[in-house]
Amino acid sequence: MNFPSHGANPSHLYKASGVVKPSSVIDFSVNTNPDGPPGWLKDMWPSFFKTVGDYPDPSGQTAAEAIAGRLALLFENILLGNGAAEIIHFIARYASGQKAVIVTPAFSEYEEACRAYGCPVEYVPVDLQNWTLPINALVERAKEAAVLFICTPNNPTGQVFQKKELITLLEKTSSFGAIIVVDEAFYDFAGDESITSEIKSFAHLAVLHSMTKMYAVAGLRIGYVAASKEIITKLKPYRPHWNVNAIALQVAQKIASDTEYAVRTRKWIDKERERMIRELMVIGFVVLPSAVNFYLLKDPALDNQKPLLQFLLKQGIVLRHTENFPGLDGQWLRAAVKKEQDNNQLLSALKEWKSR
Repeated sequence: MNFPSHGANPSHLYKASGVVKPSSVIDFSVNTNPDGPPGWLKDMWPSFFKTVGDYPDPSGQTAAEAIAGRLALLFENILLGNGAAEIIHFIARYASGQKAVIVTPAFSEYEEACRAYGCPVEYVPVDLQNWTLPINALVERAKEAAVLFICTPNNPTGQVFQKKELITLLEKTSSFGAIIVVDEAFYDFAGDESITSEIKSFAHLAVLHSMTKMYAVAGLRIGYVAASKEIITKLKPYRPHWNVNAIALQVAQKIASDTEYAVRTRKWIDKERERMIRELMVIGFVVLPSAVNFYLLKDPALDNQKPLLQFLLKQGIVLRHTENFPGLDGQWLRAAVKKEQDNNQLLSALKEWKSR
């Protein structure tokens, strides 16, 4: 069964699964803010009409400066992308033909991008029950690599590597040629300090951020990489002219100044996530701890969760499969934290599954 490689767009999953799509669907495979975009976005609509007639600034300088200011960096430390996924492709293209190392499980786009540019890919797995960075193994692999990808908070597990672990790895690889890419697309949800504070100390560190997850503007495609001027200079030649549209640039600038929305969202997401984990464990599911707006669950009676996935699809509930996450291989399902009513529908369906 050839499942789609990303969440969202549930019609593709229904088609691949051979399940007739119900008229009403709740998509738990989408891990953006279930509260939707901030209210100020509606107020900006009139200003969008003033910008769409002109070409956007190809450097996105105003937005990049706003982001840099929030991170206590310089404009030269920021490169904007049409979503963080585009930045991943810039990095893979830079590493073209050279070895890439990926800490797994991890976002599938790293491998897809690297293989597209002829990079041999090596995995370094993490024990899901003992979530610590395998530093010694990574140091050995990084000696001959062009790039090393680490996802924290991790997608798909929701777990977080400790900052001190990352700094130790950066110290031990500082004399190598590898770029250490830390993907923090979900750091807004974890509330942890970003590793971007270490960019001034480590010239080989590149940090990926997505602006679409917390602020629920995935359709606008806004992401960026924060890194040393040396790395930004290496990646810039791969950026198409006008790669970020004028509306996205306006929204990115506004997001850079809005921290209250993230703080408010984290409070209720944390509470609802912990409620769901408790309830799921009570009814007999195994759930991994998570620091963000999604979590991994499984029915321990199943080696592969396809039967459960298909049962839920028939109920109009879409979870994210893990068939294309090395190390997970379909043994878990990922569920986003939604609003209470939607989460209760998921609980109800899972209770029904258990009572069959």
